[in-house]
Amino acid sequence: MKKTMYIFSDGELHRKDNTMCFESAEAKKFIPVEDTGEIMVFGEVTVNKKLLDFLSQKEIVLHFFNYYGYYMGTFYPREHLNSGYMTLKQAEHYLDEHKRLTIAQEFVYGAARNIRQVLKYYHSRGKNVFDKLKAIEALIEIINDCPDIPSLMAIEGNIRDHYYLTFDEILNDPDFLFQTRSRRPPKNYLNTLISFGNSLLYTICLSEIYKTHLDPRIGYLHATNFRRFTLNLDLSEIFKPIIVDRIIFSLIGKKMVTKHDFDRVTEGIMLKDKAKKCFIEELDTKLKTTINHREIGRQVSYRRLVRLELYKLEKHLMSEKKYEAFIARW
Repeated sequence: MKKTMYIFSDGELHRKDNTMCFESAEAKKFIPVEDTGEIMVFGEVTVNKKLLDFLSQKEIVLHFFNYYGYYMGTFYPREHLNSGYMTLKQAEHYLDEHKRLTIAQEFVYGAARNIRQVLKYYHSRGKNVFDKLKAIEALIEIINDCPDIPSLMAIEGNIRDHYYLTFDEILNDPDFLFQTRSRRPPKNYLNTLISFGNSLLYTICLSEIYKTHLDPRIGYLHATNFRRFTLNLDLSEIFKPIIVDRIIFSLIGKKMVTKHDFDRVTEGIMLKDKAKKCFIEELDTKLKTTINHREIGRQVSYRRLVRLELYKLEKHLMSEKKYEAFIARW
């Protein structure tokens, strides 16, 4: 499996013969292109056209994050698997309101069922989340009754509101109170971790879309508009509870991240580099972790689960098999 390269230092990333080299004030590091699937840049890094052409040849996606750790944008190389047929099928399912709603409902259903699994796990360990769990289960029952996307998004928002209210009970840490969901800028430490984790997951989903015939600009739950990518946002909803949120609970529960790992800046609160690296290490470990996939009958990694989800969507778009979102069974 190809690796993800993370760059936190300031410097220059350039092509060197038939590989890449990152030069900073401290050191020079060569990056083997054959082993690299994507690069995530957090530092102030200079690139040039020669490098971008090389990345395009080697089919390596380059993601940029700003000073605060928020996703900025992506160099999405020329699509090597680009399919006019698949793009037309994606557009067809977006423009037909019923077809779009069917896919969007499945994204929300998958997200909600995975939220339910997380809460069942903590309920079984004595956390007082039963009432919120029951409220979410009631909302799950009416997902398929939604007549349109706005009402579906309202249900999805309601489910997440209930879910986020359980975080204080699950964490039981006065330094990491949820209060309310806040994004840019996050208003507290917990929201900062959520935003950072979600940003990472968005880019991972985008990298996996690149390895399929799908166009990331055409999503179904999130409106396809002037925003560059939306399908990765749809896909990430399914995996946020079982990847990002579980990592956050683990990092805080094990005191791997504390209130001292944050800085207050004019734009709100940001994670220090040490905590970012800690989060990324846990994420890398999680993505490589394998589970027994019942349908396939063998072990697959969490990262592979993301790709399999996209393959299932492709089959749905081609009318080969109805799309059903992945639901964790543990």
